[in-house]
Amino acid sequence: MLIESISGIRATIGDSLTPAKVVEYAAAFGQWAEKGSIVLGRDSRVSGKVISDIAARTLQWMGLDLIDIGIVPTPTVQLMTEKLGARAGLAVTASHNPFPWNGLKFIEKTGLFLDAEQVAAVLKNKKAGKALFKAAGEFGEYRFKEDAIDRHVENVLSIPYIDVKAIRARKFRVVIDAVNGGGSLALPALLEKLGCKVIKLHCSPDGYFPHTPEPLPENLTDLMKTVKEEKADLGLAVDPDADRLAVVDEKGNYLSEEYTLVMAAEVVLSQTQVKDPIIVTNLSTTLAVSRIAEKYGAACLRTAIGEINVAKKMKEVAAVIGGEGNGGVISPDSHLGRDSLVGAAMVLHFLAGDKRPLSEKYAALPQYRMAKKKIGIAGKDPDAILTALKLKFAAEDCNTVDGLKISFPESWVHMRKSNTEPILRVYSEAADSEAANALGERFLDEIKNIMEQ
Repeated sequence: MLIESISGIRATIGDSLTPAKVVEYAAAFGQWAEKGSIVLGRDSRVSGKVISDIAARTLQWMGLDLIDIGIVPTPTVQLMTEKLGARAGLAVTASHNPFPWNGLKFIEKTGLFLDAEQVAAVLKNKKAGKALFKAAGEFGEYRFKEDAIDRHVENVLSIPYIDVKAIRARKFRVVIDAVNGGGSLALPALLEKLGCKVIKLHCSPDGYFPHTPEPLPENLTDLMKTVKEEKADLGLAVDPDADRLAVVDEKGNYLSEEYTLVMAAEVVLSQTQVKDPIIVTNLSTTLAVSRIAEKYGAACLRTAIGEINVAKKMKEVAAVIGGEGNGGVISPDSHLGRDSLVGAAMVLHFLAGDKRPLSEKYAALPQYRMAKKKIGIAGKDPDAILTALKLKFAAEDCNTVDGLKISFPESWVHMRKSNTEPILRVYSEAADSEAANALGERFLDEIKNIMEQ
């Protein structure tokens, strides 16, 4: 299976992602970049080195210079693309997808991912298949740069909202589950610089994932158990390319990925001197972010789902913090991309403010619970279904920026069509799990009724 999207391309190794396809996509990206240097990094997947080498040689043959930074988090590739003044960046990763998936993420010179229009241009190049390769003697240069992780760590430590001295004074015990992925070296390096006692769990970057790599509670039982056994202050988990961060409290309880951004928002908005501060997130992120914004007199703007949509809006409005509810924190004081290292530093600052344990500090935040459902709509027009729902609920607060979101005073439901399956995704949130589930079921029934008409 091969998926092309705003996030680049990802596929299963073998029938879907072959050496020839890597060359085609790399050449299309090189044609888009035209000239200059490309920063190249990858997560730890066992297929990553081969794919990275094929992509690098293809781009060199097109006359582009390669700066290879090795096994790193995807946000490190984004940061280094910007800081090194490169023309573009390329991350070899399939994000949270399991073995045997891999893929390519395309990054522009600002460190942002390519937007929908730019990705379309790359895919148009691939379809045309007219990339120009250079003659012998005109190939691009290749060099390996070893200090990317160190530079990333120092960048995070320089964020003005992070009180490094206060964090170091607490000497936190932290368990890290890096799923043997691209964050296996970077996240421990940051935490050690912050004076933490780091207990490494699955931090060997060999690409052999010890469990399903998406940082969801059902996949983090080892982490939750180890936090309790080690009497740690908290546990942190990332996905293979380390842009998402999940948190476990000192009791071994998984805290929703939604709350990584909530804690970061609390940290930044409680300190910022910016007049009329703005936070940006997507339509499906928890209401708790809005409540934190209200607490500090900030505006909370919401975009379509997708990191690039959030990042571009943040840049447009000069937001002080932003991100997505999947554990992705974006700090403009670091770079405009989801970054687990930024998220980890924000969580530690949040915890360092007083002596209360994480479980108590988390409980004091605005509390909401989410339900995520889906429904098959084979043979039906998803846009027609959503239009019918909008008409029926026209008296409510409806948003059609990305599918259909209907907001109520203390709850919401967001319905979107899938780009890869004949389904509608139905996300709902309310004050507790029972109410969130009931709201989701209500709209599943609404969708069924429309399809039966």
